Amino acid sequence: MLSLPAGVRACLFDLDGVLTPTAAVHAAAWKETFDGFLRQRAARVGEEFRPFDLAADYDEYVDGKPRLDGTRSFLASRDITLPEGQPDDPPTRETVQGLSARKDTAFSRRLGDGVEPFEGSVRYLRAARDAGLRRAVVSSSKHCAAVLAAAGIDGFVEARVDGIVAERERLHGKPTPDTYLCAARMLGVEPEAAAVFEDALAGVAAGHAGGFGYVVGVDRVGQADELRTHGADTVVQDLAELLDRPEPGA
Repeated sequence: MLSLPAGVRACLFDLDGVLTPTAAVHAAAWKETFDGFLRQRAARVGEEFRPFDLAADYDEYVDGKPRLDGTRSFLASRDITLPEGQPDDPPTRETVQGLSARKDTAFSRRLGDGVEPFEGSVRYLRAARDAGLRRAVVSSSKHCAAVLAAAGIDGFVEARVDGIVAERERLHGKPTPDTYLCAARMLGVEPEAAAVFEDALAGVAAGHAGGFGYVVGVDRVGQADELRTHGADTVVQDLAELLDRPEPGA
């Protein structure tokens, strides 16, 4: 009992916040990055320091998006314009690329503390595997493979579309559906035969935009209504809840 429509043959899982609690690690790394930048900028231009808001700013501007897009989106929300810079800009350089590198460094440092997957998600992954459903992970993070391995769940995954694949294949990030469509192709299924599992508003919007057969919103932070508004067919707080529900339409 996976609580999926009868025609679904594949599960496409976001990583951070759905399978692992690394969304909190990403959020903390973003806050460290932006607060450091904003504090220095406020002192330099004589403005009041307004910190990065872990709830409003993270959810609205960076959650689920590729790192560079998240940096651009948040800066635009504060009417801040920085040079784009170069991909090899160091974390100390005040460019879009430099701030993105700063966030990457902060995340990597925090990742060293280890990753424990959500128990309910592991149960669901095992049930999906045992039911013969195809399984892929779709993440904007370039650390996806490392996180899967650190959490010990890489063996459940048949395909991975992450920040590295998206860059190589020139795929647009969420909320466009490109990365999820790529994962469906890797598994050999049409979008309507795949279910998307997402905790980010941008990711749910991507699942809805791609015409996928079912979109499951995973509400870890109290945004159930927003997930539904962005296109979730159902919302749960943990994937284990789906194991005890009747299938849709049953």
